[in-house]
Amino acid sequence: MDGNREAYFINLENGTILDTMDGHDWQFRVYATGAEIAELNRFLDENYHAELKTFARAQVPFLEYHKKSPNPEYDQILMRLYEMIYQLGDQEAKNHIEEMNIIDTDKI
Repeated sequence: MDGNREAYFINLENGTILDTMDGHDWQFRVYATGAEIAELNRFLDENYHAELKTFARAQVPFLEYHKKSPNPEYDQILMRLYEMIYQLGDQEAKNHIEEMNIIDTDKI
């Protein structure tokens, strides 16, 4: 089963991977193996934790932005998420990410 690709639906806003689109909000459809979905889920989890760090940092007004900022970590994880969604996504997902112009799709 792990070698077969199945359709999954990704909601980046709440960090979920769904195996059905019925009654759920989602932004991207991907076709992935179980191992690929596990990796994508790991990136979603890392993204959540990096996002929490950026939120916590934003609440401390006396820290200078450029000192020990968690933003580069968050950006890197988010870019990796979009790259993986681009690789596994259907044509609509690929087109959307290309229109966003946030990753270099020529290198993927």
